[in-house]
Amino acid sequence: MTDRYSVIGRPISHTKSPLIHGLFAEVTDQDLTYGSIEGSLDGFAAQVRGFRDEGGRGMNITAPFKLQAFELADARSERASLAKASNALKFENGKIYAENFDGIGLLRDIEHNLQTPLAGLQVLVLGAGGAVRGALLPFLAAGPARLVIANRDLNKARTLAKEVNHERLWVSAYEDLAGQHFDLVINATSASLTGELPPIGVAVFTQALLAYELAYGKGLTPFLRLAQDAGVPRIADGVGMLVEQAAEAFEWWRGVRPQTRPVIDRLTVPLE
Repeated sequence: MTDRYSVIGRPISHTKSPLIHGLFAEVTDQDLTYGSIEGSLDGFAAQVRGFRDEGGRGMNITAPFKLQAFELADARSERASLAKASNALKFENGKIYAENFDGIGLLRDIEHNLQTPLAGLQVLVLGAGGAVRGALLPFLAAGPARLVIANRDLNKARTLAKEVNHERLWVSAYEDLAGQHFDLVINATSASLTGELPPIGVAVFTQALLAYELAYGKGLTPFLRLAQDAGVPRIADGVGMLVEQAAEAFEWWRGVRPQTRPVIDRLTVPLE
């Protein structure tokens, strides 16, 4: 019997998840279908339970439902608990299990695909939202010399750092970044979605090896253009993270990990 999976979000028409998981199923010879569901702002929980009750085996969760998915679950991973959000659910034995693969997907893209191990690096992350929450545990476990979170709302960043309570995790206001240098700069703000630039200067890129934009498919965003103009040798958007987190969910559901490079190459939009 063919197993059923889906992604749910609002809006959902732009999603690449059915394509990605369809390709994964093809190359791993898995008997499954993967669809998409336009989520209801006031009926999300009923939609998830309905999909499960109709035989669904798992779901990916995208904006704006990651927090609701976390709250709906019967059991939650440590990563999901720190993020207080879930991007993947699994249905087993009548229970809903929540995971968050955003952070580990991002880490794998940076370390494996972009060949930039975090060990010993000075890392700057712009933003303190759900994506950053999900990334902190995997990032800190990779052993950076220092990981700095910069955010407009400094109290939000401080609260997050206090929850994590790690000696290599620091918080900074944007204006206090002057004079600091980083090997890796990650834009996890929503600025690029509206064509804006986070409030940073070119100096943060002085010694950067890589500038990474979580948004994907936007081409050369203002953040990436600033990094490029600063001479950063490598820039990347979040398409690799998208595919890698999908591969993590696929393995969690199916017990087999698909190759990701062909899918990343297929979805990559030139940064120009």
